[in-house]
Order: sequence, then structure tokens, then C-alpha cells
Amino acid sequence: MTFYDKLKFNSDGLIPAIIQDQSNGRVLMMAWMNRTSIEKTMETGKTHFWSRSKKKYWMKGEESGHVQRVKDIAFDCDGDTLLIQVEQTGAACHEGYRSCFFRSVEGQGDRVTEQRLATPEQIYGKK
Repeated sequence: MTFYDKLKFNSDGLIPAIIQDQSNGRVLMMAWMNRTSIEKTMETGKTHFWSRSKKKYWMKGEESGHVQRVKDIAFDCDGDTLLIQVEQTGAACHEGYRSCFFRSVEGQGDRVTEQRLATPEQIYGKK
């Protein structure tokens, strides 16, 4: 029995992965993985995910250069969520913030809670 047998993938064969900065515990992002993307992540030491909208695999940083070097992979007691600790290069968020969780709820609105590192245009070039 491998650890894969202890994971509970959803009906689409996916499991949510919470990505955390190992140096300070900050949650950087959440993305979906399947067995193949987990295997690729373990093989390369860089995070790979499954895009539900584009129906394809992607490596974090393949376009931006903002890669995540994997330091630890854990799963919760129910086996239905992964926690991947990484060393993050640059912004984890495609909008240029260190974390995708850069907004906090405030009353009926929200506020930005961290400084943007770069604009999407600076990261990806003009689209």
C-alpha cells in the first residue's frame, strides 16, 4: 500500500492542494492535483497541477518564472486535502501578490492586505 491509497480523490480524480510558504507558514494558494500531477511534483521537486478550466497540466512558474520548490508534502487525517510546503520564488498569485489570499473581508467589502510585487503585465508581458 502506498500513500496514494490513503488519498481520497473526488469524482473527477482530483484533490485540493494548499500551498504554504515553508519559511513563514503563509498560505500562498490552493490548486487541484491528480495522481499524475502529484507524481510529477515529486519527480521534479516543483509543483504541478491540473487546470480544471483548461483541462491540462501546468507547472507553477512555467510562464512567470515564479516557481515553487517543494520542501514537504503532507495530507490531512481524512486524506482529502494535501498541504505542500514550498520555497516560493517571486509572487505565487497571477495578479502579482506574494499570496493569492491578499484580500480580507471588511464589513460588506474587502481590503488588500499585502503589497503587490509586480503587475500581471510585468510578470507575463502584454497579452
